[in-house]
Amino acid sequence: MGLVAEFDIHCKALPLVGVASTVPEATLVLDLQFNHGKRPVFLVTVQNGSQTAIENAFTDAYDVGEWTLIGQAGDTRRYQLLPALSLEEQLGEHLDDLEGLETLATADAIIERIDVILDGWRQTGWFADRDAFSKFSSFWQRNADFQLHRLTREGESEPPGDGLTDRQHEALRIAYELGYFDIPRNASLEDIAAELGISPSSVSERLRRAQTQLIEETVATTWPPLPG
Repeated sequence: MGLVAEFDIHCKALPLVGVASTVPEATLVLDLQFNHGKRPVFLVTVQNGSQTAIENAFTDAYDVGEWTLIGQAGDTRRYQLLPALSLEEQLGEHLDDLEGLETLATADAIIERIDVILDGWRQTGWFADRDAFSKFSSFWQRNADFQLHRLTREGESEPPGDGLTDRQHEALRIAYELGYFDIPRNASLEDIAAELGISPSSVSERLRRAQTQLIEETVATTWPPLPG
C-alpha cells in the first residue's frame, strides 16, 4: 500500500528560498514543470505579502531569469518563472550526490505540493511503498536536513499509532501512566500485568509489538539501509 508523507527539506540553496526569506509574510507554493529540459519552469502561487515586494524579490533573485504574472484572483497571484540555473547548477555546491538528485526525478513518487519556507521546502508527496520513501528520505538526510512531520498509509488520515490494536493502546497507556518508561523505571511488568489482569510475559509481548508498530510507522521509514 502506498504512503503519504509531509516533510521539510532544510536547505537554503533550494529554488526561491531567497524570495521566501525576503518576503516572509507571503505564502509561496511551487509547482515544477519537469517537461522543460534541464531547467524546469516554475509555476508559483503567491498569497499574502505585498505584490510589489514579491515581484521585486523575483527580479532580484539570483535563481530567477524571467518572471510573468499569469493571473490574479483576490489576494492570490499566479506567476510563471523561468529559472536562471538548472537544479544541478543551483545545488551543485551544496549537495555531495548530484547523481542521486537526478534519480529522484524517476522515483516511484509524486510530489503533490511544495511550500517554499524560510530555510527550504515543505513537501507533501505520495510514495509507492516504503522502499521508495526510504530512498527519497535517505538522499535528503545525507545531503541536507530532512524532517518528517507525517507519514500515513494511502487513504488514511489518522496520526501515527492508528495501526495499534485496542489492547496495545491500553497496555502502552497503563505502562506510561504507571511510570514503566520513566528513567529510572517506576513500575514493573508485574505492576502492569496486575492492572490488565494478564501475565507479565503477555504484557511484555504486547508492549514489544506496540513499540515495533510505532517505530515502523514513524522513524523506521527515514533510516537509510544498513551497509551490506
